[in-house]
Parts: sequence; C-alpha cells; structure tokens
Amino acid sequence: MHIHYLQHMPFENPGNIIPWAEANGHALTGTMLYENQPLPPIWRFDWLIVLGGAMNVYEHKIHPWLVKEKEFIYKTIQYGTSVLGICLGAQLISDVLGGGVTRNLHREIGWFPVSLTPHGRQSDLFHGFKNRFLAFHWHGDTFSIPPKAFQVVRGEACDNQAFQYGQRVLGLQFHLDYTKEGVETMIRNCSDELIPGPYVQSPEKMLLLNARFQKTKILLYSLLNSMARHIC
Repeated sequence: MHIHYLQHMPFENPGNIIPWAEANGHALTGTMLYENQPLPPIWRFDWLIVLGGAMNVYEHKIHPWLVKEKEFIYKTIQYGTSVLGICLGAQLISDVLGGGVTRNLHREIGWFPVSLTPHGRQSDLFHGFKNRFLAFHWHGDTFSIPPKAFQVVRGEACDNQAFQYGQRVLGLQFHLDYTKEGVETMIRNCSDELIPGPYVQSPEKMLLLNARFQKTKILLYSLLNSMARHIC
C-alpha cells in the first residue's frame, strides 16, 4: 500500500505513523506544503494522511497553498481514497466537506481524556479502544461535524474531537501520532502558545510520563490497522 501525507511545518512530521508504515511494508511519501512542493496525482496513492500545523484553515493570504490543498483533499475524498486528518488536517477535511472551523472556547494543549460517542463505540475503526482514553492535544480552533458525518469522539475542553465520514474518512482533533521527541519539538517551536489556562499544561507535565506516549502509540497502531483493512 502507498500512503501519502501532507506536511504543513518542518517540525511536525508523521511521528509514530512512520514506524507503523515501515513495520507493515507500506510505502510512505510526503508533500512539504511549506516548501510549495507539487501535489501528486490522486491515483498514485492508496491513503492520504493530512498532518497538523500551527496555521488556521482560513489563512489563505498568509499560506496561499491552503487553497490548492483544500481542492486536493476534496478531490481525493471524492475519488474514494481513504483520508485521515489529524488536528489541522481534521479541520481541513471538515472545511471541504461543508463544516466550519472556528476558535474554540479554550486553548487545549497537553494530555486530556476524550470519550467515544455512541457512534464511536459502534465504529469498527475504534475497535479495541476504551470508551474513555487519554490523548495529547495542541490546538486553539475547533471544527464542526460536517454534513453526513458522525461525531465519534468528544471531549470536555473541546466537544468535537473526531468525526467519521463513511468508512474511509476520519478526522481527529487530538494527536496519537506525536512521539515524546515530537512534543519536545512543539514546545521549542510553539512556546508562545503556552498561555496559562484551564486546559494548558506546563512542558514539565506534558513530558512527565513516558508511558503515556507508549499507550497512545498502541492506540494509533490499532486505529491505522483498522483503517488499513478498508483499503487492502
């Protein structure tokens, strides 16, 4: 299987997705949008993964490549290819499917629990997930659930944490892809976002327990395996 990812910032890479793809013998390629690299033909890959980023989906003047990226994501979905969006990636998918992206009431950065909705508990993509699990977050915006999609995960600081559109399209507001090194990199590059608030943790608390990163890696692998079964 050929997986292609869209990367928005030099320091926010696929993280835990890389070893999963390698272990399963999948080809993994990427487009560095911040370098204005060209997008590949849609027929060339089997699965599109849209990563996170510090920009907002509506900042077209600052990041003009967002316009072409949105068109590309929409055409990929219409082509029938599986698509996974993470954080900004989920917001972009919501946007192209007719949802909205707005500022969330709270900035959410750090480890906070989320819960499966009734639709999430029925989805085979979340087979093996507990009804409530811990995930890492780094976002200030939130998406609405697009038409014909279902909310599958919800949270306290941000209600809409994940949606599913059909069997092949999934948007996650939270991160299972981050490694500990990835969080350290985010802290170094985005420290200006660590404004004190009820859902903003200190760097020390974010990095305190290595076991958290291992648990989210296991959850990511389970989710990727479930999505892969709809492709292979």
